[in-house]
Amino acid sequence: MTDFTLDCFLESGNAYKVALMLELCGADWAPRRVAFFTGQTRSEEFRSLNVMGEVPMLTHHKGDGDVVLSQSGAILDYLSREFDRFGPANEDERREILRWLFWDNHKQTSYVATYRFMSHFQNKTGDPVAQFFHARAINAWKVLEEHLKDRDFVACGHPTIADLSICGYLFWPDQIGMDENAYPNIAAWLERISALPGFKRPEQLMPSGIDPATATA
Repeated sequence: MTDFTLDCFLESGNAYKVALMLELCGADWAPRRVAFFTGQTRSEEFRSLNVMGEVPMLTHHKGDGDVVLSQSGAILDYLSREFDRFGPANEDERREILRWLFWDNHKQTSYVATYRFMSHFQNKTGDPVAQFFHARAINAWKVLEEHLKDRDFVACGHPTIADLSICGYLFWPDQIGMDENAYPNIAAWLERISALPGFKRPEQLMPSGIDPATATA
């Protein structure tokens, strides 16, 4: 058995955040496929493990019993402490990392992920609700673009879990409606993340949550 099991599927940017962290840390881990698109996360069995009915869900197999965690931000913080990687060097850095983690979850990922699901997977690009989410995502990207104009990484002078959280959905620019040319600072930052030793894209780390028999595209 591996040290960590990650319930995930490659279409989830939130799951990718954790999978990427595990890979960059050189963890002994394995993905466990979640058939999201046929409703596994809504099943009674899955919700008995995670009442939120979401991925990622990480199980740390320890000698004194399993530790089961959900929510990408909490998992990233846990792994940062376990591996002493991508964390703060002092309390000031810790507060800054938390600031950007909360910003990502509230101001960016919540809108980007919902817009992507509606537009790319439900073909509702023209839906007014989808367009509202896209507009909010654009506002978030403008904030990030301005913030990155004079720094290499988001929270500190080195890569942290804030970077790994914020980048989770941004490697699918076409699917999230992002014009890469409009955000050169973000593009350069993503290149720096891609250059980290051990970096892999989501399709290299996780199985698809789409069942081949039901796939339409």
